[in-house]
Formats: sequence, C-alpha cells, structure tokens
Amino acid sequence: MTKKQQEHYLEKLDDLIRAARKAGADGCDAMIYSGQSQSVSWRLGKLEDVERAESTDLGLRVFVGKRQAIISSSDISDKTLDQLVTRVLDMAKNAPEEPYAGLADPLLLALEPDNIPELDLYDDTEKSADELQQLARTLEEVALGVSGVTNSEGAGASTSRGLVATANSNGFSHSYASSHFSVSISVIAGTDATMERDYAYSSKRYFSDLRDPVAVGQEAAERVLHRLGPRKAKTCQLPVIFDPRVSRTLLGHLAGAINGSAIARGTSFLKDRMGEQIFSRNITIIDDPHLRRGPSSRPFDGEGCRNGRLTMVEDGILRAWTLDSASARQLGLTSNGRASRGTSSPPSPATTNLYLARGRRSPAELMADLAAGFYVTDLIGMGVNGLTGDYSRGASGFWIEDGQITYPVNEVTIAGNLKDMFLNMTAADDLEIKYGTDAPTIRVDGMIIAGE
Repeated sequence: MTKKQQEHYLEKLDDLIRAARKAGADGCDAMIYSGQSQSVSWRLGKLEDVERAESTDLGLRVFVGKRQAIISSSDISDKTLDQLVTRVLDMAKNAPEEPYAGLADPLLLALEPDNIPELDLYDDTEKSADELQQLARTLEEVALGVSGVTNSEGAGASTSRGLVATANSNGFSHSYASSHFSVSISVIAGTDATMERDYAYSSKRYFSDLRDPVAVGQEAAERVLHRLGPRKAKTCQLPVIFDPRVSRTLLGHLAGAINGSAIARGTSFLKDRMGEQIFSRNITIIDDPHLRRGPSSRPFDGEGCRNGRLTMVEDGILRAWTLDSASARQLGLTSNGRASRGTSSPPSPATTNLYLARGRRSPAELMADLAAGFYVTDLIGMGVNGLTGDYSRGASGFWIEDGQITYPVNEVTIAGNLKDMFLNMTAADDLEIKYGTDAPTIRVDGMIIAGE
C-alpha cells in the first residue's frame, strides 16, 4: 500500500465529506477499506486451492439533526459517490431520531501528528503463490512424517494487506496500512473410532516474525499424538487449568461484559460493578492498541479518536468500560477511543490488544499442589449467559494427578459462573501476544466437571 494510494483515498474522502456537507448534512464521516489477500491450501501431497482476492469498500455516514444513515459501496468512482451522497441524505431525513448518535467530540480526535504513533504494522514483503505453496507443503510433510500421524485435514499459508482511510467533517483525516502472514496445519492420529485431531499455526504482521513451518508442523503432530487414548472423567468439583489456547476465551467473555453498549442496555452481569473487586487481587487486564506489530493494533480508533493503553482491571478491580462515542454519551461518560467500525455499520465499542498480565508462577507451579484437576486444551460450544454470567462448555484436555499432566480426557463439560470464576482465578507467567485477545495459562478453582 503506497503512500500515494493512501493520499488518493484521503483526498477522495475529503471531497465526499465536502459534498455531503454542501448537500445538507449537519455532520458526516467516511472510511475506505482496501485489501488484497492470497492463500494456498495443500492436502495429502497435492495442491487443493489457490485463492486471491482484492476489494475496495467505502462507507459514508451522515447526520441530519439526530437522525443518521449509512451507505456503502464497492464502486468508488466520482459518479457513484455523487449518487451516494444524494441517497444517504434521503435515508437520513427519513430515519428515526437517535438521541446519542453523533460524531466524536472534536477534543478527542487524533488531529496532531504526535497523536498518531507509528506501530510498524505493514510489511511490504511479497510472497508468490509458489512460495506459499512450498510453505504449506513443508508443514504437511513435517507433520505426516511423524510416526503415528495418519492423515491430514490440510495445510495452508496466506498473506493479506489492508489500508484503512478515515475522515470526518470535524477535520480528522488519516490512514494506515497493515499486513498479515499466516501458516496453519491440522492433522489426525489414530484410526476409525480412535481418531483424534489437532492443529498448530502462526500468524504475524511481518513475514520474518512467523514461526519456522517445520516447528509448526512438529507442534501439530505432537499435540495430536498426545490426545490418543482419551478416557472419561467422573463428575466432580476440582480446579481447572486453562491452556493459553483457551484461557483467552475467558477474556473474551469479560470483553463482552464490559462493552459499553451492553452496559448501556443493561444486558451485562457486570453492569453495576464499576470500581468493585471482580477478579482475585493478582489479576490485571490491559487493552493496548499501540503494541508494536500487535495483532489488533491501530493508531486511532474507528471514529478518529486518540487511543492508548488502558487498564481495564487493576489488582482485580474493574476500572473501565470499553466505550465509543454513542455508548459513552448514553452512560454520561467520555469515549476512551475504543470505537470500531466497518463500511456498512455505525461505530461500536471493541477491544484491541486485550491481555491478562503475566503472573508470578509458572504453569507447572500452578498445578504442583493439585492432587487432581483438569487441564483444558479445547472448548466446544458457547454456553455462556452474558446477563447472568452462567458458564457451561464442552471441553477436552488432560487429567492432572499429583501435580502432573497424565492421560487425555474428552467428552466432559466444565461449568460455573463467571463471577465466581473470575474471583478464583490465578495467572501463570507464560503470556504471549498472539491472537489480539491473550492470556497466560490460568487456574480457576472450584469448577464443576461433569462427566460420567
């Protein structure tokens, strides 16, 4: 994504906003998302698929008083944009009033260069389809070369690039480019009724930061072999330890519960808990959009507001909601730069790089004192009630005996309530920022394990 292309899109947005204001809009904002991606799929020694996609989408939001409307288009020619202005204004004039709608407070906008950090999100490395094919082929050959691995569900490699340009009638006009590279592999071990599957992958902003495909293939093979010969578990109440692959889902449930829109609607089990102890005192949770090369980093939010590192939970105490302008107005607060949006919908609150800070004990130390427990590596289903915090999900993993991981276990359900789970949580020291919502290994005491 060249600097010239970014400037071209910003000029187009600025022209569009001027046209909308001239046509009668009291305020407006617009964005362009342009992206291109390429992926290769490889299975059982053969090329399965090669995909390449390019798209450019524009969204325009206008306000007429407290009425708003949004229109989007994949055609960004000048002729089409003139038509969009006329149509969206007609839509806005006939829309119902929304008391909390409106552009972001001008005082919160990232208008100065110092407000927009360089986050190193774009790698211009080019990878051909042949090079991606070789990566996927290596992944599968390594995994299938491990004794005991019997089949492959496929390997893949992909690249993508994107450009986000945003502008509004209060003077904000900026853009940034980003890139992603990834490799993945899913394999099977065992035969017939004894088959198990597992996977491994790596995804990074820069190609040079990707894990070695040999290591990724070996990880997938090792994981699936460890799952062979699972046993059932008896129903009991024991500590549950969540592997980092699944511990991050607990933060996902927190993110939903502290979302400003849910708080404003009164549909969150944490709606009245601001400033209260909701986690054990050793837990701190941070949202940081400015992590260098972070998976969900961005230099400003979807409304053009300044953003930055925000402590959501400090020593177990809830300190912040995730707010955009509309939810903040409804709650009588100020946006904290967490607006996210697409081209066809209004902004809404969302986290960026959300993570649970590392604890002081190793994963081995978290389980060292357990006579028995359950180490979860996979979760199934979405049995979580955002209004009450009730939690129930299918799970598989490994049984813990005398402080050690022993045999694989599947077909169990773990249950509790997130209010209690948060208060009985301990974090290990193995945090890695990989997904955009991340946590180290987590121990939760007192959960129900429903088995035989």
